[in-house]
Amino acid sequence: MIARFFRREDARRRLIETLHLRINEASRAPALYTGLGVPDSVEGRFEALCLHVILVLRRMRALPEPAADVAQDLVNAVFLQLDAALRELGVGDFGVPKRMKKLGAAFYGRAEGYDAALDAGDVAALQAALARNVLGQDGAEHAPAEAAGLAAYVRAAAAALEGSDLDGLLEAGPRFPEPAGFIDSGVSA
Repeated sequence: MIARFFRREDARRRLIETLHLRINEASRAPALYTGLGVPDSVEGRFEALCLHVILVLRRMRALPEPAADVAQDLVNAVFLQLDAALRELGVGDFGVPKRMKKLGAAFYGRAEGYDAALDAGDVAALQAALARNVLGQDGAEHAPAEAAGLAAYVRAAAAALEGSDLDGLLEAGPRFPEPAGFIDSGVSA
């Protein structure tokens, strides 16, 4: 009986690892960097990963149980990956907790901002948040034109995920649109 419990936990871990891998793949789509202006840097990759995880978590919040448990497992997996990445970058044992706290605050702050803009259908607010957070363009009241394509991609990704159930997310993976389709797309999406 105990062996069956461990097999179940192992199967759950594999499902989360696969979901996490598929989100990582989507966040590393070359067109995000070459066409939509995401900086190809450690910070840019963090922002792209956060953006895709936030979109999947947003969908999971609308799904019935056990989606909340799966969402928590996904967040745990993402932050374990970030911890490992910091260590690979040479951050020492004493610096990792401080950096992880900052990364956690950044992640949840972005989730709140993106969710609010998407929930309200406020394209300008979404563009401004993406310009500031993902594209690193501070100080502009009006989001630069480069943020329009990224915002169109984010809105399309959120809409595509709305049709997903938990089984689909775990088995087939989240369906994100191809970022290349949003290069020079402007504000209409």
